[in-house]
Amino acid sequence: MKRRKKVAAKREREERLAGKPVSASRSEMTEMVLPSETNPLGKLLGGHVMHLVDMVGAMAAHRHSNSVAMTVSVDYLDFRNSVSVGEIVNLKSQVNRAFHTSMEVGVEVYSENFLTGERKHTTSAYVTFVAMDEHTRQPKAVPPLILKTAEERRRFREAGERRKIRLAHRYGKNKYTF
Repeated sequence: MKRRKKVAAKREREERLAGKPVSASRSEMTEMVLPSETNPLGKLLGGHVMHLVDMVGAMAAHRHSNSVAMTVSVDYLDFRNSVSVGEIVNLKSQVNRAFHTSMEVGVEVYSENFLTGERKHTTSAYVTFVAMDEHTRQPKAVPPLILKTAEERRRFREAGERRKIRLAHRYGKNKYTF
C-alpha cells in the first residue's frame, strides 16, 4: 500500500512539470576544422563529427531537462557532404519530442568555406537522451514540450514515428530483419 502511494505521489509530481518551448532547448556550436581532425584527404573524420553531434545534442537535452542527460540511441546519422580542413563547422540542435524520461534531439551540421562564403548541409542526426537524477542516478521525468510552429509540430509527429521503429528494433518486434 505504501509503495502505491509513493508511486502515485511521484506521478503527480511529474505531471506538474511545467512545459518548455522548443526554443528553450536550441543549442549551437561552431568550430574550425583543424588538420589533426582530418583524414589523409584533408576531410573531417566521421568519428569526430559524431562526437560533435553528441555534444551539441546533449546541450539541447540538458537545457530541456535541467539535468544531466545520457545518450541512449542514435537512430539516424547521415553524412551528406564532406567537410575540408580549414572550413568552419556549425552544429544546431533542438529537442524534437519529450517522452516520459527521454527526449529525441535533432541535429543538423553545416560547413562553411570562409573564403568563398559557400555553406553546405553536411550531416543530419537524431539522437535520444535520457534525463538522469543527479542523486539517485536513475531516469527522471522531463518537462513536456510546448509546440508553437507548424515545423515544431511536424518534428514532434515524426519523432513519435521514429520512436515506434526504435522500440520495435530494441524489443525484436520489427518486421524488417536483415
